Amino acid sequence: MAGTSLVAGEVVVDALPYFDQGYDAAGVREAAAALVEEETRRYRPTKNYLSYLPTPDYSAFETEIMRNEFERLSARQPIELLSMKRYELPAPSSGQRNDITAWQECVNNSMAQLEHQAVRIENLEIMSQHGCNAWKVYNENLVHMIESAQKDLQKLSVFKT
Repeated sequence: MAGTSLVAGEVVVDALPYFDQGYDAAGVREAAAALVEEETRRYRPTKNYLSYLPTPDYSAFETEIMRNEFERLSARQPIELLSMKRYELPAPSSGQRNDITAWQECVNNSMAQLEHQAVRIENLEIMSQHGCNAWKVYNENLVHMIESAQKDLQKLSVFKT
């Protein structure tokens, strides 16, 4: 742990039992709390090992969309389903069956849907031809960025010592 040193006999509790799934099932929350309580009783921390760090600002990177989503989750509201209405190709209503303008709007809608699907197919073809190489180039760029960052870090660590 950077920035701290342990004196003989000190205990640092930095990992506690947890459950990945089924936390809302009956009795699981209580069982997890009991395991944590047992662990903290067994290994009483001698000091706050994070005291040298500033208090974290958990909302620093929250956006309005994230806040709204957190509120939705805390209210236990279901997620809104995507509307598929724009992908439908409805015929004119029964009152407009003889209206040429209504039929023209339906034809225009179907032409727009067809063009959209054609563009999606074209994008998939381009991706299948060039996506693999683009991904390799992207990964190579990441490797170069990591190497550069490691060199910068080594330079900084040389100046510290």
